[in-house]
Amino acid sequence: MQHQQTTAVPAARLRFAGSKDFHQELRRRVDAWFAESGRSKRDNRSMYLKSAIILAGFFSIWAVLVFSANAWWQAVPLAILLGLAVAGIGFNIEHDGGHGAYSNRRWINRASALTLDLIGGSSYLWRWKHAVFHHTYVNIKDFDADIDLGVLFRLSPHHTRFAHQRVQHWYALPLYGVMAMKWHFYDDFRDLVSGRMGTQPYPRPRGWDLFALIAGKLVFFTLAFGIPLLVHPFGTVAIFYALVAAVAGITLSIVFQLAHCVEHADFVEPQEGSDEIATAWAVHQAQSTVNFARDNRLAAWYLGGLNFQIEHHLLPGICHVNYPALAPLVKRTCEEFGVRYAEFPSFTSGVMAHFEWLKQMGRPDDMQAVQVMREAA
Repeated sequence: MQHQQTTAVPAARLRFAGSKDFHQELRRRVDAWFAESGRSKRDNRSMYLKSAIILAGFFSIWAVLVFSANAWWQAVPLAILLGLAVAGIGFNIEHDGGHGAYSNRRWINRASALTLDLIGGSSYLWRWKHAVFHHTYVNIKDFDADIDLGVLFRLSPHHTRFAHQRVQHWYALPLYGVMAMKWHFYDDFRDLVSGRMGTQPYPRPRGWDLFALIAGKLVFFTLAFGIPLLVHPFGTVAIFYALVAAVAGITLSIVFQLAHCVEHADFVEPQEGSDEIATAWAVHQAQSTVNFARDNRLAAWYLGGLNFQIEHHLLPGICHVNYPALAPLVKRTCEEFGVRYAEFPSFTSGVMAHFEWLKQMGRPDDMQAVQVMREAA
């Protein structure tokens, strides 16, 4: 893992140096693979079938939970399944649509991205925070808002450490459980009012984008509270909303964090006074990202290929159903160009690595300890 001193500069000025040969050769090989295999980069039948299954599961579970469950032992497992279905929509349909990777047709990508509005987020704000800032400046302090969780967590060695973060690996899981609720009730509204994603400005939504954001919030709150309150008391609705949101929040947080916030991922920064990252963009993407459970077909299906995070960061415009077949090509190309390709053999090992990273980042001597860990590996 590389660590360099930094001083913040505007995102528009941050540049990546280094040769582009790796990225160009990778894209050439990927294009050749698609031409030879006859497969499509987008508009894959398996993706449409998966989307239908996930959406049907979401609405079916929601309807049974709201209208049929009349005992806690029925409602609790249904709420857990609904939380997993919410996360499944985000991992698969919304994620590919938001990256323009679902279809060659812009309106289909837009419709797919809008499923995030269905489950309580904003596809417009997510596109700027995730597809633009995170995917351009992954793991770079002040540029990647995904690693900036305020004073609650320290995820980067370049963030200021607070004393309470010494135990962040103990309180992480319950706080991950409230992330979705915080997103529903606070984060999107804060970003909309402030016009910033962390420290980075973005263009506020206007016209159709603003209408979609407001309409999406109304639809979500109608599904989460409006309709359930017609048949259940407020306390019951609030409890089971919190359970669904906690399951979704923990699932989403864990999956996204273990791909970047682990010891095996780089956290590089520009040199002091500079606006330049020393490595090329594609090299930075690969070495700031870690795969996990590549051989687990069930994980690949449910997680929308997010266990192939290196492939996703290098090829974000390609539908994730292609990642398992592309992974050997990507890994081989990385090895040939001397680009690190890090991966955990299982989901469990990745989760353990993330919590070990949280523990390490909470210690006051983290920089020296990280170097020792790096040398030992």
